[in-house]
Amino acid sequence: MRSVFFMICCWAGAVIPVAAQNPSLEFMSSDTALQNSFYRARDLAVSFRGSPSDPVGPWYEAALPSRNAFCIRDVSHQCLPAEMLGMSAENKNILTRFVSNISESKDWCTYWEMNRNGQPAPEDYRNDREFWYNLNANFELIDACWRMYLWTGNTRYITEPAFRTFFDLTVTRYLERWKLQVDSLFTRPVYLNAPIPLNNQDYFHRCRGLPSYYEAIHDVKMGIDLVAAIYRGLTSYAAMNTVWKQEQQAALYRQKAEAYRKQLEATWWNSTNNRYHTYYSGGGVFGTGEGETYLLWYNALTDSSRIRHTIQHLLGTSWNVENRSYLPYQLARYGYGKQAYENILFLANPATERHDYPEVSFGVIEGLVQGIMGVSADARENRVTTLYNHPSGDTCTLKHLPVLSSRIGIRHWNKGSTFVNNGHSVIYWRAGFRGTGRSIRVNGKSKKAVQQPIIGGPPFFYTDIAVAPGTTVTADIL
Repeated sequence: MRSVFFMICCWAGAVIPVAAQNPSLEFMSSDTALQNSFYRARDLAVSFRGSPSDPVGPWYEAALPSRNAFCIRDVSHQCLPAEMLGMSAENKNILTRFVSNISESKDWCTYWEMNRNGQPAPEDYRNDREFWYNLNANFELIDACWRMYLWTGNTRYITEPAFRTFFDLTVTRYLERWKLQVDSLFTRPVYLNAPIPLNNQDYFHRCRGLPSYYEAIHDVKMGIDLVAAIYRGLTSYAAMNTVWKQEQQAALYRQKAEAYRKQLEATWWNSTNNRYHTYYSGGGVFGTGEGETYLLWYNALTDSSRIRHTIQHLLGTSWNVENRSYLPYQLARYGYGKQAYENILFLANPATERHDYPEVSFGVIEGLVQGIMGVSADARENRVTTLYNHPSGDTCTLKHLPVLSSRIGIRHWNKGSTFVNNGHSVIYWRAGFRGTGRSIRVNGKSKKAVQQPIIGGPPFFYTDIAVAPGTTVTADIL
């Protein structure tokens, strides 16, 4: 499945490996190190694409490479870069598989990991009473489906019955069954809904409902990453309700989500060390370990000073490649372009330990497209936003990027950007630039700019431009 055949071509003096199974997404840059990192990551990511003739249907690897499987955390991180690389059918199938397998017999969990045979992976599942499951998973899936809708414009991710049933059960039955109400987070049992009698030596017993992605501590009662995941899942569910024109429900779940965020800020911050505690043990003691990465991933922080302290701690500590694969995008969006760039080059280097973990190459694509190139999408407004984050401003070009049922091209340089709409309908381009400014030139004509602050990061200013199908627009600043 992983065999990749290469041909060699040259662009701007760089050697570019191109996979025989060649995705349409292309990237060119005067920065040859970044360009080569993209093509290494792209070819490796595409090599993780499974066969659509496998029993599970179209899929890609999103787990330990030897398992031929995909798990919820990895998929939720890899789904957007997978979409960028043309794996739309894979995303639809994988996410449908997950949401369709929620059940009361599993206490409203779904399968944590599934394999190419369409079965729960035996490494994580024995039966409906004995299996591995991180409780972040359901809320992670809600947000992944919301982000897929925002990027693709495909409403099936938020309206198809299996998806809506999963969302509704998660924010009610699942939250209640696992005692995840905001006033129960510190009083809930450590081993809840575990098989009886509990066998602590059997991780299918001990890990059936882990309240964190941090798995090194056996008696974790609550992880800060789960609090942040609940906040993000409820926030995304509220946004879906707005799309469904159920504003009363939307307001209710925005309020519920805010209660988790307030508790996170009021209870988990350690003012002595200027960082967040990351877990609360069964012995009633706060501790620190992994988890801060997810505070940024779930966009759960609103205090600029605490965001900066969190990023500085992440930058000053060594992390495994799973955690590190999140950093390029997160660092770039907070204005740490240099550090995002360095992490991309590190992760794309074949000499990096565990370089072949699937999430790593997908994380590089995410970090380059959404991070360095600053691309985001919002299907509600049929809008694509760009904000260049290359630390030295080298010229960079993306071609054939699939977004909003279209294909776009983007070229950035130090003081300008070009947007190409290769689709069949108008796309609204929000052309953004770091700093402050009163105007932006659009195809040579001055247009008033809007100033936008970023919590925890430098401000930017932008203007909105309607880009007709088959046209190219240039926006620049003096």
